[in-house]
Amino acid sequence: MQALYVSINGKIQNADQAAIAIDNRTFRYGIGLFETLLAINNEVQQLSFHWNRLQQGLQLLGFQTPSFFNEAALLKAIQGILNKNKHNNYARIRIQFFANAGGILETQQNTCNYLIETSAIDASICELNENGLVVGIHSLYRKEIDPLSAYKINGRICYAMAAQEAKEKKWNDALVLNSQGNIIESSISNIFWVKNKTVYTPPISEGCIAGIRRANWICTLKEKGIPIIEMPLSKEMLLEADEVFLTNSIRKIRWISQIDSTQYKHDFIKSIVLAITSTKIK
Repeated sequence: MQALYVSINGKIQNADQAAIAIDNRTFRYGIGLFETLLAINNEVQQLSFHWNRLQQGLQLLGFQTPSFFNEAALLKAIQGILNKNKHNNYARIRIQFFANAGGILETQQNTCNYLIETSAIDASICELNENGLVVGIHSLYRKEIDPLSAYKINGRICYAMAAQEAKEKKWNDALVLNSQGNIIESSISNIFWVKNKTVYTPPISEGCIAGIRRANWICTLKEKGIPIIEMPLSKEMLLEADEVFLTNSIRKIRWISQIDSTQYKHDFIKSIVLAITSTKIK
């Protein structure tokens, strides 16, 4: 098996030898954030959008990055690790920004580090799935709505517990509720639903991630003249929907065939995909 490498602050290291201090504040207190990106033939998809979201999230966390750290430097580091790992076709990229070591109240500069990991994926993961997903609703741990809700922040236990429940119950994914009890997303994706040939999705104010692919879909649907409305989603509304699909940066669109005992088709979803083919959503 090929040895894997990671990039820490732009320096490539053997993944088995990479380490952080035991008093690292991200490990201890969950202070950090991450981004997940797609690369196709070494071309990082929608990097500028991810970069902008990263900058907003880092600013909210009060993280300070070196002056030399910019979008071009990040791209260089990503492409370096893609080449080192020979992930040159379809690849998933995960960038983790983490705090330095130290106690939570110690006086120190709030500087941060970043770790880049890559993994090879099959090209089919980016296509509309042939078999619909079976999805459940996770209700035990809910997501609070706060200034960081829109960003991929560490320490959101609702996602991990939703994914764990999905695994235990043999679902393909699990939907997450906000503190008000509305459905906002799945453990790894934004959610859209279709009713009477109109597409809906929860607004960012509901607490869902401000997904790059989500924004791309909203823009593309509007350009194609397909009605798209942002509004809160209750369980009752979801179970009355005609069709439901999920989106994220890696899995561009995946349709859901079943939630609880409710079955869904995907005829309109297929027509959407055909309508936007000329737009080439990346």
